[in-house]
Amino acid sequence: MEPDDRIKAQLMAERDLGRTLDRMAQQILELTDPDADNAADAFALVGMQTRGVHLARRLAARIREGDDVDLPVGVLDVTMYRDDVRLRLNQPQIRETHIPVDLTGRHVVLVDDVVYTGRTARAALDALMDLGRPASIRFLVIVDRGHRELPISTDIVGRRVPTLPGEEVRVRVREVDDREGVWLVETPRPRGDDADSA
Repeated sequence: MEPDDRIKAQLMAERDLGRTLDRMAQQILELTDPDADNAADAFALVGMQTRGVHLARRLAARIREGDDVDLPVGVLDVTMYRDDVRLRLNQPQIRETHIPVDLTGRHVVLVDDVVYTGRTARAALDALMDLGRPASIRFLVIVDRGHRELPISTDIVGRRVPTLPGEEVRVRVREVDDREGVWLVETPRPRGDDADSA
């Protein structure tokens, strides 16, 4: 959590998050064509920096272990595609983008932790289109907190959590954070975007 956050509720414990990812892995498999020779050639997971990357890798591991399907996993940073990049006072922090396969003609599952206004997801769509022409893009999030400002919808959702002004949702994963789970927190002021934890 951030120093000024006040925890209002724990929405998912570590075990709940694991069960949610198990269910989502099955939902991804249901999207694949059972008659296809190799789903790994037709599908790809793309995780959005930062926590979406680790969630995508966990989903790929579950699919590989449970169904022996080895889906490629890409890493996407959308910083320079955000519509507010010129409005930010600080120098934007650029993270890695690495897509190990050609996305053209593939079915892509875009993975993020939280969706709020939809602006980060829109930036991700722009970035993906610059990298190829996918056959389709599905959007997977752990938490959908509503309040869209753009017409962005979610296809695979862990939990829908309506939030109030001044509330945010924090998804924490052990690869990045000192804890694991999902929390609803009260913040000193609304941040107004959906980057990372909004």
